[in-house]
Amino acid sequence: LLDTCVWGGAKLELCESGHDAIWTGDLAADPGDDQILELARTECRILVTLDKDFGDLVFLRGLSHSGIIRIVEIPSRAQGKVILE
Repeated sequence: LLDTCVWGGAKLELCESGHDAIWTGDLAADPGDDQILELARTECRILVTLDKDFGDLVFLRGLSHSGIIRIVEIPSRAQGKVILE
């Protein structure tokens, strides 16, 4: 599950590589961090984000998750490749 802050083109790169990727930027409205984390958990998806706030939700508030990958300082158009690696 790609957070809205991840480049939307990364979804296409992941799908072309055989991954079942969803980008929250395709949703009608931003559901907010709590609901994004819950969506990832209930669908057993790894959340990919640039946002460190998800760490607060998991470590400070104890919310469950199915895995989180935080990518930082990666140019937008390179994010798909980095996620695949």
